[in-house]
Amino acid sequence: MFQLTEEQQLLKEAAREAAESILGPTLREDDERERFRKEYFHALGEAGVCGVPTAEAYDGLGLGYLEYAIVLEEIARVSASYAVTVAVNGLPQIILAQYGNDAQRARYLSGLATGEILGAFALSEPGSGSDAGALKTTAERDGDHYILNGTKFWITHGGVADLYVVMVRTGGPGARGISAFLVEGDTPGLSFGKKEEKMGLRASPTVELILEDARVPAENLLDQEGEGFRVALSALDSGRITIGAIAVGIAQASLDVAAPYACAREQFGRPIVDFQGVGFMLADMACRIEASRLLVHKAAWLRDHHRPYGDVAAMAKCVATDASLAVAADAVQVLGGYGYTREYPVERYMRDAKVMQIVEGTNQVQRLVIARHLKHAYSGV
Repeated sequence: MFQLTEEQQLLKEAAREAAESILGPTLREDDERERFRKEYFHALGEAGVCGVPTAEAYDGLGLGYLEYAIVLEEIARVSASYAVTVAVNGLPQIILAQYGNDAQRARYLSGLATGEILGAFALSEPGSGSDAGALKTTAERDGDHYILNGTKFWITHGGVADLYVVMVRTGGPGARGISAFLVEGDTPGLSFGKKEEKMGLRASPTVELILEDARVPAENLLDQEGEGFRVALSALDSGRITIGAIAVGIAQASLDVAAPYACAREQFGRPIVDFQGVGFMLADMACRIEASRLLVHKAAWLRDHHRPYGDVAAMAKCVATDASLAVAADAVQVLGGYGYTREYPVERYMRDAKVMQIVEGTNQVQRLVIARHLKHAYSGV
């Protein structure tokens, strides 16, 4: 866990090379224009980075979450937007592997793992963000179909994804009334509303999803009725590791710009790295990155070894995303006026880092999760 194996190092280098060659030339342009290029996602799939933890039987790499975290960090060092694309596309894969039946896996899993199919995850609603158990979107059984009605907010890949995992209410109030469905992107009754104009992750579309009498085959129900909340929570536990890894990638990219700049930039006849005010700032940035990476890797290792990891995943997400924003902000500070301009990418890193504290459960929610684990550990309650 503290030193990568030869295979993991080769995977890390391959992921970085793929991200740079596929995404590198248009990063600034696509950020400014808020443009997502689906062909880039397909190219990442061809490079083998879209199905890292999915079994080889379904055309994935069949590796662990530690390798997945390594790959996502490297993509995020180039583009956080497309790292999020790969991570969100991974959620349906994780869900299908754990809760899908043989027919569902055969139909969708290979396409998701190879990047031929772009997946998405639809849980949040206008009135239920952190309180996901209060969602109101409904599904009513009608013969061999379910009729879905409602609105989902903050949907990554909304309008461009080919497959959505959608959480809806099939029963009474609360978590036990929630079920999960696979909804194809061309389903009649499925449409898309407002595209959010965001501070960061501007090359990743976030769109309102609207369901109006959308007919979904009953065979697209994941697991069984009433299990949707469990499906969602298990995906979010895993997703906290991936968001943590992306946050580490943003932070590392920030240091990769700030440190060379501080070594080259001279003031008063000396490189500014020699001044404690700058040198200590860079040292703190490096410490935060390394600590975050190790915590993310620990959570991934625990998951890979089938050990309880929910509390550590919450810690990893919380620590890594807080560190990412702090490191990116410090990178802007090291570059001074240049850092505040678009001539350098650190202003983008800072904008991208902020949302990492919000997605996959806000960091306030992560602290609630950690506190509950502590209460159980120390009081048995």
